[in-house]
Amino acid sequence: MLVSNVGDCRIVMSRKGLAEALTTDHLPGREDERIRIMIQGGYVNCHNGVWRVQDSLAISRSIGDANMKEWIVSEPETKMIPLTQDCEFLIMASDGLWDMVSNQEAVDVVAKMRKSVQSCTDLVEISCSRGNKDDITVMVVDIQSFCGAGLLENELIVYI
Repeated sequence: MLVSNVGDCRIVMSRKGLAEALTTDHLPGREDERIRIMIQGGYVNCHNGVWRVQDSLAISRSIGDANMKEWIVSEPETKMIPLTQDCEFLIMASDGLWDMVSNQEAVDVVAKMRKSVQSCTDLVEISCSRGNKDDITVMVVDIQSFCGAGLLENELIVYI
């Protein structure tokens, strides 16, 4: 499976009930991102515990933000993830979820339900109940249903 991300949206997979982050958030506090921004002539600083580019954005990559394109790139990080029969489902969500809910807690919520739409609703409600004021986007993909049961390792090619 090929996964890509830009910004602070994250993809987490459940593998035998254990959360596995498939992507890494693009934040200005990441050393590699901070160095890239400084090489491009920008600056990164931390105010009240939040790293920002040019005193503005709290992400180091995005689609959009045209006024910051000197420093904020839209190039995604892409990885190939081998799918096996241990792979159960994916949770793709924005930082509105991940700022309030750990990867493992999200996997546990979805594993209990095994119904994608209800799981998404439950995760949004948990985030909101913890004081989230940000927008929240959540999508759950049941890999086993999506790919079909009984497929062996290296037989799967999935584009999401």
